[in-house]
Amino acid sequence: MIDEIKSAESRMASSVDNFKAELSKLRSGRAHPSIIEHLRVEYYGDTVPLSQVASITVDDARTLALSVWDKSALSAVEKAILSSDLGLNPVVAGTSIKIPLPPLTQERRAELVKVSKQVAESARVAIRNIRREFNNNFRQQAKEKLITEDDERQLSQRLQKLTDEQIRQIEALLETKEKELMDF
Repeated sequence: MIDEIKSAESRMASSVDNFKAELSKLRSGRAHPSIIEHLRVEYYGDTVPLSQVASITVDDARTLALSVWDKSALSAVEKAILSSDLGLNPVVAGTSIKIPLPPLTQERRAELVKVSKQVAESARVAIRNIRREFNNNFRQQAKEKLITEDDERQLSQRLQKLTDEQIRQIEALLETKEKELMDF
């Protein structure tokens, strides 16, 4: 029984971690490698993550610098950045690429807040689905007389507390990201 609660907790924590990763991809006006590291680059007939063909560093608050390891991949990296929906214009200089981040407009900030709310809702739904799955499992065990009804009720209550805690964590992360996006 305790193992099932721990399993639910780890799966819910994984959903929160995925939510954090998705939020880090949303551009807030400050340069951060996570903005572009998820991009895929066509490299020798295969698509690989950008982090496997270049090192990504932050030059200043609004500029990312990429140091491409293989000169032949330079144009593929530039193409991947240009074709992304991030609206970035890379500047190639030798074997490196500078990516200046334009300041966000108020309209784009509002759009990013909307996207972050959608991502948060997806994370909340994932956590609720985990709760439903485990509650159904507990009901089934009680039906088969593997656990008592009191045990089922206690497990369901613990699972609900865990669910509430994880959703509060998502709300806090969302609130922080919204403030970050709306700050000028």
